Amino acid sequence: MSKETSNLKERILKKRNLPAHVAIIMDGNGRWAKKRGLPRIAGHKAGVKAVKRIVKAAGDLGISVLTLFTFSQENWKRPKSEVSAIMKLLYETTKRELNELDENNVKLITTGRIEELSLRRREILQKAMKRTKNNTGLILNLALNYGGRTEILDAVKEIASDVKRGRLNPEQLGEEKFSHYLYTKDLPDPDLLIRTSGEMRISNFLLWQTSYTELYITDILWPNFSTKHFYEAIWNYQNRERRFGRL
Repeated sequence: MSKETSNLKERILKKRNLPAHVAIIMDGNGRWAKKRGLPRIAGHKAGVKAVKRIVKAAGDLGISVLTLFTFSQENWKRPKSEVSAIMKLLYETTKRELNELDENNVKLITTGRIEELSLRRREILQKAMKRTKNNTGLILNLALNYGGRTEILDAVKEIASDVKRGRLNPEQLGEEKFSHYLYTKDLPDPDLLIRTSGEMRISNFLLWQTSYTELYITDILWPNFSTKHFYEAIWNYQNRERRFGRL
């Protein structure tokens, strides 16, 4: 770690108002590869290295939850060869990094329709989650086969079912109760959402949960996103005033 990055880390820790939950839209793997005349999967492999850096950086700061938009429902529309390569990379990375995650006290969880992944991918994810479930450090939440609109629709269907069976009185339904039907019911809403590659949209990611989340957009492509870049995003967040609609 450079002296500049180390000094920034010290300032962040002294300021103390860390975001409890940071979410990241990891965008730009394909463009990173294209700029270098490489196949898109090379960008995804480089992106895995960035994930490893940022997981460590978040853990070092003492952030409670890090949610990574790993694979969206819309990503299935990409060429089959790319989807297959991404899924293979997911399996291999989870298997390879499991010991290190466990040793670093990281708890791995997932958000999304995991049941629609192949048995092989589900099994390695379930193994990783079971192995790390009692860890007390950073919660690493992988949003896999995830879509924000689908999450809300799934919640509405479950609510309708509970009302029909007499388990829920519609008059009791408020924002807090509704949140308990979401995939992320056991997590706090994100305080900070980082998006790399400069795109100005949230791409169907955590639509309900990010209603008052602070946004940080950077032109840096995800494979180039460094520990220093992550610390800069945290520092930027710490120097904002969050009013939640109040004066």
